[in-house]
Amino acid sequence: MVFSNLGWPEIAVLAVLAMLVFGPERLPKVAADAGRLIRELRKMASGVTNDLKSELGVDLDEIRRLDPRRFFDEYDEDPEPAAAKVLSPGERAPFDPDAT
Repeated sequence: MVFSNLGWPEIAVLAVLAMLVFGPERLPKVAADAGRLIRELRKMASGVTNDLKSELGVDLDEIRRLDPRRFFDEYDEDPEPAAAKVLSPGERAPFDPDAT
């Protein structure tokens, strides 16, 4: 959602501004028109999504998976990082001759 980061104070300020700009007699019509516009935009967006799915023959989740920011998400499944592993008494630490 576009306005998901708005809190109640911001919504109250927007409501007061809308009341001042449009007035109490025109505000219900403006709100209804805005709701209709948002509904139409969502319908068009879902239509575009469905058209892309049917034309490309690829699910959009597969395309989102190619996002470079999400590339390493599937490799971050190690529940315990290497630094947090505790050696048992008498156990030697792993040695990598190439790292030294």
